[in-house]
Amino acid sequence: MRTPTGISPSVFTTALTAFAGVVGEDWVFTSDEDLDLYRDAYSPLRGDEDERTASAAVAPQSVEEVQAIVRIANEHSIPLYTISTGRNLGYGGSAPNYSGCVVLDLKRMNRIIEVSESNHYAIVEPGVSYFDLYNYIQEKGLKVWIDCPDPGWGSPIGNALDHGVGHTASRFRNHFDAHCGMEVVLANGEIMRTGMGALSGSNTWAQFKMGYGPVIDGMFSQSNFGIVTKMGFWLMPEPEAMLKGEVLATRYEDLHEMVELLKWAENSALCDGAPQLGSPLLGSPGDTKALVDIFYDGPPQLPPEQMKLIGEAKVGYSPELERYGIDNDLPYWKLYLSMYGPENVVQAKWEAIQTRAKARIKDVAFETGPLITDFKKAAAEHTVWAQDMGIPNLEFFALGARTPGNPVQMTGHLFFSAVVPQTADAILEANRVFDEASRSNPVLKDMPILGLRPFALPAGFHERTFLMIFGMPVVEDPAMNEQFIKAFRALIDIGAEHGWGEYRTAPLFQDQVMGIYDFNDGALLRFHETVKDAIDPKGILSPGRYGIWPRHLRKQS
Repeated sequence: MRTPTGISPSVFTTALTAFAGVVGEDWVFTSDEDLDLYRDAYSPLRGDEDERTASAAVAPQSVEEVQAIVRIANEHSIPLYTISTGRNLGYGGSAPNYSGCVVLDLKRMNRIIEVSESNHYAIVEPGVSYFDLYNYIQEKGLKVWIDCPDPGWGSPIGNALDHGVGHTASRFRNHFDAHCGMEVVLANGEIMRTGMGALSGSNTWAQFKMGYGPVIDGMFSQSNFGIVTKMGFWLMPEPEAMLKGEVLATRYEDLHEMVELLKWAENSALCDGAPQLGSPLLGSPGDTKALVDIFYDGPPQLPPEQMKLIGEAKVGYSPELERYGIDNDLPYWKLYLSMYGPENVVQAKWEAIQTRAKARIKDVAFETGPLITDFKKAAAEHTVWAQDMGIPNLEFFALGARTPGNPVQMTGHLFFSAVVPQTADAILEANRVFDEASRSNPVLKDMPILGLRPFALPAGFHERTFLMIFGMPVVEDPAMNEQFIKAFRALIDIGAEHGWGEYRTAPLFQDQVMGIYDFNDGALLRFHETVKDAIDPKGILSPGRYGIWPRHLRKQS
């Protein structure tokens, strides 16, 4: 039997017996076969002695059972690691940050407590997946949309707490910002609600975020200060129609006005869905529909002359490459925008965007997609990406799981996601910095990292910033994985040197990323640790999550 570090087998057996008394023997897992399901399927350390693994798992069905488990863990100093569904592959899955933890698996807490069609909100438990919530809404015939990330099997609560994002209107696709009120079990087993939920008998839990007094909900995101057992979410009214439009620009220097147009359209609420920026000339499609086509049909084969010019371009530009694009009707830049609402409104939004673009970008052109009113049909036909219409699925997630024709057998992926300013200058600077690093840095040189060369465009649009996302595979070869880990760590340090930090990362890198947020000698982390010591003195809740360690483990972090 595996045991947590520093816990004797007899004490651990006593705790497991007590857990079984709460949830039943069938819901306490200790066999190697069961615990293999709580490994990180995408860990580059999988099979290595340093792989982070659980000593047991326990699956409660109610908040009362969670409270009882936490009290037992406190009594015996058993570290717990909480997961909602453990489906966040690439960010740790269901494996703990600290080996030996007992995974507190909330998958059985899967009640959809309420969905309001009139006020457009839902209240759910952690075990509810995006598929569950979507199917419930469809079965009830409710005219509301959820906003889902790429893998629809995850939990709205888990994704929001991990600062995940989606694809529809900006006020919904930042999932933590779209939450409204939560219920939390604290480290002493006490239950607390935030916002209006703290008022007994409140019927506005999921409608008014602030409640009364300090707003503390954020303390429980990307942290280990409590166990969230219920959460409210704002939903999007089902729109009458959706329209996709594309803005095409021919010159390299047009990137500046294209970015300004993107910001204006989104911040003016003319562009509703997540925008995308691509470059047909550089072979970067940009939109998710094109990425799906690549997944099924393979990467497009560019003409040898175009490939040669791309390879010779510096930071994505040469006069010869620009002339090639003009002569062959290949836009340097393509901006993909989505509009939702009544038919006449989406048409008016698109016309307003075109009018502004014509006034600022020479020789600008446009492509107007179909006006979509049957969203399920459009998703089935891949007219647009299903997530853009609030429909969860797993197809896009497969893009990061395997690569067609790749001779290296991938078992997963790692994504480095640098947050950079939302400007064209920042895109060009990031490309210059990472391109130079890929050529000169001894760790990064000749590494197969997607996006480092020849030119990378933002792969995410989040909080009025760009995300420069670079991916690398997890493979079956431990030696190669070791090199990928070193490369990832090098990217973190290079980004930090230029003021670009990650917003989310896998457990293996969470201490390092937390360390680069170092203003005033790491005042932010010291505050986190002060809170941790005050509300979880024994350090039983998810030790190490997002770089927050309890006092007795800090020397190991």
